Amino acid sequence: MPVIGEMAPDFELPNQDGNPVKLSDLRGKKVILFAFPRADTPGCTKQACGFRDNFPNLQVEGAVVLGISTDEPKDLLKWKQKENLPYDLLSDPDHKVLEAWGAWGEKTNYGKTYMGTVRSHWVMDESGHVTDSRINVKPEDSVRLAVAAATGKEA
Repeated sequence: MPVIGEMAPDFELPNQDGNPVKLSDLRGKKVILFAFPRADTPGCTKQACGFRDNFPNLQVEGAVVLGISTDEPKDLLKWKQKENLPYDLLSDPDHKVLEAWGAWGEKTNYGKTYMGTVRSHWVMDESGHVTDSRINVKPEDSVRLAVAAATGKEA
């Protein structure tokens, strides 16, 4: 799991179009990476649309936004188009990146315990070092805290 001040572990995953996205290729830009449990669900839509609504301000600051989940690329593409999301959504169906980043764990819903994606986010500076890391964060807090970490301004 990446720790604040450390270099973010590199990975490469397909985006919603099936094209590979490699984290290290984004060096020179600030990066917000947010993990969400499932595309097109209420909390995930709140988080994703929060980043969408703040995207112009993030672009001014030279920041890139990436979402990551276990959803298949076709499901991510459908959701991206539905919500007009201006950034890439990454598919990690075997949850290897999510596990390495500390966003895969035990969850409980309606009394049932299972393993799944834990809503989280990380912010990396232009050199690839982690400047903010939040595991198990509420959708609206994720947007507010990540935008503040990337821009120095409240969302």
